[in-house]
Amino acid sequence: MSTASVSKGTVVPAPLPWSGLLALSTAAFTAVVTELLPAGLLPRMAPALGVSESRVGFLVTGYAVASFAAAIPVTALLRGLPRRPVLMGALLGFALSNVVVALSSSYGVTFAARLVAGVTGGTLWAMLAGYAARMVPAERRGRAIAVVLAGITLALSLGVPAGTALARLAGWRAAFGLLAGVAVLLVGWVRWRVPDFPGEERGTRVPLARVALLPGIPVILSVTFFLLLGHQVMYTYVAPFAAQAGFGRTDVVLLVFGASTVAGIWATGLLVDRRLRGTLLAALALCAAVMLALGRYAGAPAVLLVSAALWGVAFGGAPTLIQTALVDASGPAASDVATSLQTTVYNAGIAGGSLAGGVVLEGAGAGALPWTALPLMGLALTAVAVGRRHAFPPARLPYMRSGALPGPPYADVEDRSEDEESRRSC
Repeated sequence: MSTASVSKGTVVPAPLPWSGLLALSTAAFTAVVTELLPAGLLPRMAPALGVSESRVGFLVTGYAVASFAAAIPVTALLRGLPRRPVLMGALLGFALSNVVVALSSSYGVTFAARLVAGVTGGTLWAMLAGYAARMVPAERRGRAIAVVLAGITLALSLGVPAGTALARLAGWRAAFGLLAGVAVLLVGWVRWRVPDFPGEERGTRVPLARVALLPGIPVILSVTFFLLLGHQVMYTYVAPFAAQAGFGRTDVVLLVFGASTVAGIWATGLLVDRRLRGTLLAALALCAAVMLALGRYAGAPAVLLVSAALWGVAFGGAPTLIQTALVDASGPAASDVATSLQTTVYNAGIAGGSLAGGVVLEGAGAGALPWTALPLMGLALTAVAVGRRHAFPPARLPYMRSGALPGPPYADVEDRSEDEESRRSC
């Protein structure tokens, strides 16, 4: 049996398919570095493209807008196709975009290439968690998703700084060229180690509107939105807040935050399959407590650094917990569509939080930012606390079902019947 072995009445889970999961994690890493790298290269790219640094910053904005706009329609359009070719196509889209950016001296051409990258990014993010869920039995789903989403953490803490350092040594074009090469190699890795899964047959597809209204999905999307709103209000404007606290080293604050997210996602990987709801409640409560501490002790550098560390631990694991709950509620068969909805909500939260934080900063000053983020974190916490029935049940069943979908989530896994026989025999 591929999913478990039985010894003296005990079901022993099979090892995770590490090579395939790490390929998906590397895809997440590549997507995040591709999206954010221009932000670290503004002074170098601006002269080469003949534009101001602010317009180079729009290369990040364009990517995010394209990802926001494309996630739902492109996912809906491609949901009937086999999954692995779609994944490989998205990676080739990243390779093509980064090659064009590396070679272009025209701002217009570069911007168009970034829009292509944004579309492929929206497609990729809609697939990754569901893909990981389909590669493992349900009782290991959360850990598999944690492995894949760890690529985000590594990109933020290591990938973007490493790309910026490479640009200093070899030029910014070399950094984008290297990203293109990584994406091409990933296509081969995915073809070799990531299993293919069929797309959804037309007669069995759940309409997008029905997926959005599946029990638990609206609550999970609201948690995503309020968490990202509150997070971005504070995270986007860490620099002026740190300056007000008398600590001018924003890079140190962000380094502490980024390093702590690694600890957060590691802890989440240990707990997500056993205590998803409790771990998410603890993470959101810690986020709220951090905002309270920052609000009350805004002028203390020591409090700022400790709070950044705790904030990183709490926020680092939250996306994995929320994503796992989303796949549980939708079932892996509809997870791509559900995740496309979450991708849209996620980007809306980023945009709304950044906008709200900017308004607060101009009107009330940096000291008001934590007090703005706190009630938003509180709303996310409340949504999890009351969403016990469908979105965040106290205990996760070995095979959770989606009421709107025909059959169990793992109907397409060939050895599922063998695994259930093993469970009954125990």
